[in-house]
Amino acid sequence: MFISPAYAQAGGAGGGDFLIQLLPLVLIFVVFWFFLIRPQQKKMKDHREMVAALRRGDQVVTGGGLIGRVTKVIDDNTCQVELAEGVRVKVVRSTITDVLSRGEPVKGSKSGGSGGGGNSKAEAPAEKKSLFSFGQKK
Repeated sequence: MFISPAYAQAGGAGGGDFLIQLLPLVLIFVVFWFFLIRPQQKKMKDHREMVAALRRGDQVVTGGGLIGRVTKVIDDNTCQVELAEGVRVKVVRSTITDVLSRGEPVKGSKSGGSGGGGNSKAEAPAEKKSLFSFGQKK
């Protein structure tokens, strides 16, 4: 009697409102993609390539922070690392975090397919120069 029921004034289409509400979620996903997901995928790809290119003589750092030299690549998942003279351990290849220096390729065998561009320097260790040397000694 004294209170009249309230009815919806404009019952128009709400399609535009839904797209406006969805836009911030899409923008958040794009930002996450470019700043978090994409760089992490690139980092994982680089690590996989580094681990696949391991060969005998490489000086490596393990996940535990131990520095050693690869003495034998056993299979696709493990390799043998010499931590000190006479101390050799088997290491899961994916736990190797960094390669400090590349070793010489095995004489009489083909390179491991890791790209033939830098093998000439690795085959001739006499060409290595110190960081502090400014010229060749006579």
